[in-house]
Amino acid sequence: MASSPRSIFSNDSSENIESPATPETQAFFDLNQHNGNQPEDRYVLVTGGLGFIGSHTSIELLKSGYNIVIIDNLSNSYQSVLDRLIQISHLVYGGRLDDCPKVHFHHFDYQNSLALREVLDVYSLPTKHGQALRSQITGVIHFAAFKSVSDSIKYPLEYYRNNINGLVDFLSVLHDYNIKKFVFSSSATVYGTIADRGIPVREEDCVHEPEIYHDQTGTASVASQGCTGLTNPYGRTKFFGEAILSDLANSDETWRIAALRYFNPVGCDKSGLLGEEPKGIPSNLVPAVTRVLIGDIPSLSVFGDDWQTPDGTAIRDFIHVTDLAQAHIKSLAFLQSMTTTRNFRTYNIGTGQGHSVKQVVRAMEEVSQKLIPIITSGRRPGDVGICVARTDRVSKELGWTAKMTLKEACTDICTFLRARDYF
Repeated sequence: MASSPRSIFSNDSSENIESPATPETQAFFDLNQHNGNQPEDRYVLVTGGLGFIGSHTSIELLKSGYNIVIIDNLSNSYQSVLDRLIQISHLVYGGRLDDCPKVHFHHFDYQNSLALREVLDVYSLPTKHGQALRSQITGVIHFAAFKSVSDSIKYPLEYYRNNINGLVDFLSVLHDYNIKKFVFSSSATVYGTIADRGIPVREEDCVHEPEIYHDQTGTASVASQGCTGLTNPYGRTKFFGEAILSDLANSDETWRIAALRYFNPVGCDKSGLLGEEPKGIPSNLVPAVTRVLIGDIPSLSVFGDDWQTPDGTAIRDFIHVTDLAQAHIKSLAFLQSMTTTRNFRTYNIGTGQGHSVKQVVRAMEEVSQKLIPIITSGRRPGDVGICVARTDRVSKELGWTAKMTLKEACTDICTFLRARDYF
């Protein structure tokens, strides 16, 4: 059995921290290490919390006063990101360690149920005989999924094993510990070829049980279960993941679950300390543009210039990652306070506006003052031409709207690159 986590981080954020020797090794970092882990403390568990979206959500949680527990196997992230989270938190709280929320880090794969149970035991609270198990962890945000469309086509079994099998086992463990507030990282890929109609997609275009809704004319319609034209295994894992969560919520009213359908996250924290640093070859547009800017590759491959769009290149809804991170805060707060019987809900997280590949390239060239050469090649399997969100539901029910522009996202990326002496 695992012992209580030990603090191995000094409050000098410049200290170099070595990675644990194996993915199963647990490391524990406490930004308030002198206060320890008190029974009254409450935490949010973030799987994949050092990745691109995970780290930005982690820092927004800290800014909002949440203590966090991060689980990450570092397969697509770096442990140095932990240092930067703590550094930003110090800046936000003016170096007042007593005011800083706590950061606990555990290095292992979320699919390792034994390690997960050992960690959750640490946060379990004593109960009287006959009471349900209680935990200091009051909510979970789940990012630990594989996310490349092209890789999912090459390695479908790996995607189903991690994104589906892993999710089922993870939920089973959380159920045993009575941790039932869950924010799920989903994707606009669940809309498949519906997105290609040229109009923004709404949540009712993909549902897991029949749902009555009103269209723009006020006419009542019924959305039927299912989805249309899923184009790749990654999208299917997100649809199946949502379906599993919907079924779980229907079977047990004590669960509260929000599935956030991301569109295209870009940008980085304004501090310049956090950014997108994927391991391997990036499959998304903006990380590929970044590699051209810093000289890693000579030109940007544009996959298709014959889409049914004004300039022939694909159109996407690009959302600043900080806006996306704050949507998780809104979702979590909603789940904590939710009293309605609707205990599973999907939300589009986008801006409601589309930009083409060429428009994104021009925006990055304008901000960086650098030329981005383009080479056009054929369309990639699994892609669609247009995918833009309707955001009425999230605005009305959670009070969230995207605030930041594509130009701001490009500016923040360049700030991050300059801070790391890339140009």
